[in-house]
Amino acid sequence: MSHKIPCRHTRHAHRRRRIPRRGPTLPAQNLEHFNTAPPEEAHHTLLTCLRSPRWAHRITTHRPYPDLPALLAAADEAAYDLGPRDLAEALEEEPLPALPAATYTAASTALSAAYAAYEAKFGHAFVICLDGVPAAETLDRVLAAIRSRLTNDPDDERITAAEELRHLARERLVRHLTGAGQCLSAAPPRWGSPRSSEAESGGAPSPNAPALGR
Repeated sequence: MSHKIPCRHTRHAHRRRRIPRRGPTLPAQNLEHFNTAPPEEAHHTLLTCLRSPRWAHRITTHRPYPDLPALLAAADEAAYDLGPRDLAEALEEEPLPALPAATYTAASTALSAAYAAYEAKFGHAFVICLDGVPAAETLDRVLAAIRSRLTNDPDDERITAAEELRHLARERLVRHLTGAGQCLSAAPPRWGSPRSSEAESGGAPSPNAPALGR
């Protein structure tokens, strides 16, 4: 069975969700730098926001963008047009949700069990955009979302995960261009990965370890 992204009229329905009333302020020089940067640099920057070479290539080749809304609209459209293989590739590289460091120490058993149950059913890491969620509420939001989404069938969950990836990519791109923070390039690998120091040591993340990045 092939897995398809929602048709275009469904896409527009998705776009009406989570749109902030006020957009972030983008310094003109930041957009100018993005527009004029060498293709390799722009492509690398975009890959730190979403690990999809096709998505990054499309946005890079359509430069320059007149303003941030135009860039974000192009990022959204490119994300909607990713095929199943592109989505699988992006999900494979996606780190765990960003939560306060203490959360992973205090709730490591519940989180690791929830993540494991999700990955066992769907074959990829759990992804969720937590933009705008207060830090004190992130743990409950993540656990509730995992419980809810575990009831999805694989096709429905693939659509949900793709939508969360789109929101994450948009958030990371805004943060990068406004200088509000770094994207996932510095994020630690998720639990259970062969690259994870926690997996190698057989333990949960250290209490002093930084929060897992988005």
